[in-house]
Amino acid sequence: MIANTCNYYHYCFLNSCSIDASGSSLSASKLGFSSFNSFTCGLKCSARSDFLKVVKAMDSSRTSHIESNNIDVSGGNYEKKCVNGMAENVVWHNCSVQKIDRQELLQQKGCVIWITGLSGSGKSTLACALARGLHMRGKLTYILDGDNVRHGLNKDLTFKADDRVENIRRIGEVAKLFADAGVISIASLISPYRKDRDACRALLQEGDFVEVYMDIPLQVCEARDPKGLYKLARAGKIKGFTGIDDPYEPPLKSEIVLQQKEEICPSPCDMADVVISYLERKGYLQA
Repeated sequence: MIANTCNYYHYCFLNSCSIDASGSSLSASKLGFSSFNSFTCGLKCSARSDFLKVVKAMDSSRTSHIESNNIDVSGGNYEKKCVNGMAENVVWHNCSVQKIDRQELLQQKGCVIWITGLSGSGKSTLACALARGLHMRGKLTYILDGDNVRHGLNKDLTFKADDRVENIRRIGEVAKLFADAGVISIASLISPYRKDRDACRALLQEGDFVEVYMDIPLQVCEARDPKGLYKLARAGKIKGFTGIDDPYEPPLKSEIVLQQKEEICPSPCDMADVVISYLERKGYLQA
């Protein structure tokens, strides 16, 4: 690429300021670009020997060759051909900066802490306590709370069965991106079905998905009822509410299970310490 003294690379490039590896000027028309003679470029430009490789790569990219019958060049919507649910002409672009480099920078390993359990079991409370505990240790986290995500990314989704599946899928994909960035991603949502949680687990490498099951009895969660949802569900004003008229499938092989022992429920800080201890043992708190 051409380096210059400011950010107006495109103006410089389109006004024949391009220089090849030998120092000769290249007209914009030779590269297939229109020339803007009315603009005077006063920028100092230098060239790298691999400059033309970028243009060649663009020419050979699959994404630059879209069949004319699949696209409306007038700016309207275009037809997308899909294969196995993925649009054609979509190619993964690799970067020299990889997950291991980001982890080295942050001095931690990216992973997903997936907190699941009934409404009122304390998932969000644990997520916040865990984020605080890790923050105090100098570790970068981000919480993907089920309710919070529905204010933005998933605000178009209802609580119908298909939309609930899509809600979990999207959060799983975002959590994966955070983990790839080297961040400890904390997902906190009911996620009642094993198949949906397992699908999110399958997105990550072995060991990078840590399932935390809040094993709190229904009667305790309903007695808490912090949002008043159980009361509405019992009155028939909410249909398909997990634990009342919709099932919750407990995890079978969670990495961590947090339970209420007799009448005593561990404090959020104590539960967070259990998760942090697990992360320390597994080496996630160091690069």
